[in-house]
Amino acid sequence: MNPRTPTALRVLSGNPSKRPLPTNEPQPELGADMPDWLSDEAKAHWGVVSKQLHDVGVLTKMDGVALGLYCEAFARWKHANEQVIKFGPVVKAPSGFPVQSPFLSIANKAWEQMLRILLEFGMTPASRSRVVSAKQEDEESPYRKFAT
Repeated sequence: MNPRTPTALRVLSGNPSKRPLPTNEPQPELGADMPDWLSDEAKAHWGVVSKQLHDVGVLTKMDGVALGLYCEAFARWKHANEQVIKFGPVVKAPSGFPVQSPFLSIANKAWEQMLRILLEFGMTPASRSRVVSAKQEDEESPYRKFAT
């Protein structure tokens, strides 16, 4: 399933689908509360990432859970990656044969989860151009004039 193209991108590309543009997209308030279910490592990461996203006008009240999931995936990746660095990507199984470290699988899965959420927040160079800031100069949708 492909994510929907943001309205701003549709406008910039000339609305190639020619479908009507939304005139009443939600404009949630900036800022998000840190979820109380975050681990200590995720809480530490939240402090860094939430400030960066808030400063560029991307983090809104509706985004707390998504950012929390990213922070937990980061914490999981960090722990698993530390174990891979410490013990190596290949470990000895109880049978004595070399096998892939289970921490490598955990780190790889968490990395995939982080990347998907990073893209949603525009936190990669390529995805940044596709995310619209939630900061609004006025109450009216900036796309309303293109909706006719």
